[in-house]
Amino acid sequence: MGDQKNRVNLFEGIRVRTVWDQDKEKWWFSIVDIVAVLTDNDHKRAQTYWKVLKGRLTAEGDQLVTNCNQLKLEASDGKKYLTDVADTEQVLRLVQSIPSKKAEPFKMWLAKVGNERLDESIDPELTFDRAIQNYRRLGYSEDWINQRIKTIEVRKALTDEWDKSGVEQGEEYAALTDLMTKTWSGLATKDYKHLKGLTKENLRDNMTNVELILNMLAEASATAISEKEQPKGFHASAKVAKDGAEVARAAKEQLERRTGEPAVSPKNARQIAQKKKPKLG
Repeated sequence: MGDQKNRVNLFEGIRVRTVWDQDKEKWWFSIVDIVAVLTDNDHKRAQTYWKVLKGRLTAEGDQLVTNCNQLKLEASDGKKYLTDVADTEQVLRLVQSIPSKKAEPFKMWLAKVGNERLDESIDPELTFDRAIQNYRRLGYSEDWINQRIKTIEVRKALTDEWDKSGVEQGEEYAALTDLMTKTWSGLATKDYKHLKGLTKENLRDNMTNVELILNMLAEASATAISEKEQPKGFHASAKVAKDGAEVARAAKEQLERRTGEPAVSPKNARQIAQKKKPKLG
């Protein structure tokens, strides 16, 4: 695991230990603590429950156990012990495995999300409609929303090119994205997020209009170059990605020379979406 931040959250008086993995940009949750919440058991009984459930899931060949990780987490005695942890997706799978009234709201939410994704696969326009409504609810300006929606279209065109080139989703996608971000902005993705005070939040949802436009220019340029050169494989696509981002970097530097101000801002979503209060009197 990379750079980590530990945190303890309380759910109805039961603590749930969580770890933020900076490198992988995901939360890890203590499975025993989640089991304690769902079963109304104390920690000791929850350990027994998880041991039995883990054995059953192992016998069934369940991926939750196969992909289970362990981290050293602090226990009630102040010492750190290796503890089974799960990411968000695995926690949702765990919720489905435990018959609990407390699990029902999570199951209903899963069903709702699954239904939305099915609807969106039939009518992709629904994805944009939901995104627009969410951004409006959060207080973003219409100009910013229009830019953000456009970036989704541009990103999709680029990832379509990556798919055609044989780039694998997941780590290779993330590596190319990080390469492009660092090339045009001068910051690796995790450093860019740190500048804005972010952890798990989406970086693009915290970009200013100028940052969105520059990032979009990088991706649109990479898409155009890819369509022309038709690279094959990750390394060839990485060269194209860097070339596309260089176009945006040149634009960024020209803008900074003209304005005398940095184009990359520490502003985050809360500051970007903040509405001006009407003057009184």
